[in-house]
Amino acid sequence: MQNWVDVTVIGGGPVGLFASFYAGLRGMSVRILDSLPELGGQLTALYPEKFVYDMPGFPKVLAKDLAREMIAQGTQFEPELVLGETAQSLRPVEGGFEIESARGQVLPTRTVIIAAGAGAFAPTKLGIPREDELFEKGIWYGVRQKSVFQGKRILIIGGGDSAFDWALNLQDVAESITLVHRRDVFRAHEDTVRQVQATPTAFAVWQAVQELHGEDHLSAVTLEHVQTKELTRVECDAVIVNIGFKSSLGPLKDWGLTIEKNQILVDHRFETSIPGVFAVGDVCSFDGKLKLIATGVGEAATAVCMAKTMLDPTAKLFPGHSSDRDL
Repeated sequence: MQNWVDVTVIGGGPVGLFASFYAGLRGMSVRILDSLPELGGQLTALYPEKFVYDMPGFPKVLAKDLAREMIAQGTQFEPELVLGETAQSLRPVEGGFEIESARGQVLPTRTVIIAAGAGAFAPTKLGIPREDELFEKGIWYGVRQKSVFQGKRILIIGGGDSAFDWALNLQDVAESITLVHRRDVFRAHEDTVRQVQATPTAFAVWQAVQELHGEDHLSAVTLEHVQTKELTRVECDAVIVNIGFKSSLGPLKDWGLTIEKNQILVDHRFETSIPGVFAVGDVCSFDGKLKLIATGVGEAATAVCMAKTMLDPTAKLFPGHSSDRDL
């Protein structure tokens, strides 16, 4: 059994890292538990070379650079790191809780902050023949290294922010980019759509991928017009699928938390239905919820302060400004 800590943060993404930092700032002992082998969450695991535009203080910042800085901030008070481990079960015990990992580690903690993002996630696939066979041989579900797409004819599938962001971010490496979407209306931010429309990107609307061609590597696809059913063959070297992710809370669903639409319901304190267990970031839900890193870090600071006053009723809820301290 590991040592007791004041708070275990489940999730090593940006919101969990800020929770770790703020708990350290408040003099709390911290453990970060994450199923991924490295800190950074989706910033490092899914789109390290994608720009993030909505983080305060940065007109734009590469996800990997934002992750690097948030990891440095989140670990400066030397939290215990338990990586590559899934939080399997939660047991109330005297003085707090015991979290047992999927590999059998017992992790005692006085409070818990769940910052698990969307939970365990997997990309939504096209659902067509040979898709798995051609994975990373022309079929991709994210971009970890832009250099992989140097000089390639790229089809980007999707109409949301990720699809349009990559249509912008790959302009400097791709030979050509075609954005394929089943409709002629897009879910991406209006300004991003305008920026992509001002580039040489081609648009194939009302189209869906029906067939993949090529032997050892993708060489072309067949598109089907979703209204007329007309088929068109398009030569390409890479298809980047950005049609969303399927997420699951995994074992957290069995913890006795109140869950609605795959999110954990919290009150104004960011406390769940289990006293002493808090949830912040994309994993939690409340009236008026916004899924942004910028709002998630604020939720994390509040949850930490609530946990602090729960453990020490004499502590102030608001500790003062960090600029008043010598870190």
